[in-house]
Amino acid sequence: MQAPTLFRPEQLDFSDARDLADLKNFVTRAKSIQDSGIRLQAAGPVLLASVCVLRPALLGESTPTVLGLRTVALAAPAELDVTVPLAAILDRVARQPEASHLEIPPTTVRESWAGVGAPRGPWEPVATVPGAALRDAAEEGIRRVAGILPDSPGALIVNNARASVWGEPFTAPWTVQQGEAGESAAGLPRGAAFAAHALGFLADDADATLFRHGTWWRLSTPAGHVLVRRPASLLG
Repeated sequence: MQAPTLFRPEQLDFSDARDLADLKNFVTRAKSIQDSGIRLQAAGPVLLASVCVLRPALLGESTPTVLGLRTVALAAPAELDVTVPLAAILDRVARQPEASHLEIPPTTVRESWAGVGAPRGPWEPVATVPGAALRDAAEEGIRRVAGILPDSPGALIVNNARASVWGEPFTAPWTVQQGEAGESAAGLPRGAAFAAHALGFLADDADATLFRHGTWWRLSTPAGHVLVRRPASLLG
């Protein structure tokens, strides 16, 4: 039997204009970090919005692949999987600031990270860590990157500085979830803390939960998720 054809919707409908405002805030933060598009995936009543925060630029470097993910409830079910420019989303929201729907931009972009394919699960909970500890790790890393860079650095120097800081493991006050599973938290790149902080996922009074699936980590808070995969050259 031939599979049914999925028609790309012209717009996504949200239950509340505040949901679209939250998506706008997420896109704005992502664009300030790395303007590499946003992947919109809908399968029924939920929209998954993914952005890339960090990724390796050179073969063999220590920069991990770090993605930010927000989920948003839809008022009407949809079937969609498309990667579009971040600026196109902001442009459409700006046109209708009080709207509760988002017109799908016609222009798409090809991004290698969008085809990485983070697993759906099962995810094993391995540890929890205070949001304040993640924020502190991110802010320390930001200061270190700034301290490494000279005036008017080239793209290669910037990339190397970011790789050296965000690719390194960081220590945190882990609380092990079960048995010796907390050992799976070892090696989580500092870039995970940077993504959670930069995308607005952290709160000082809330813990983040760390999950593991194969070579992937997922750092989850009530505000969003950070998906992390270390470069193949560093996988043990």
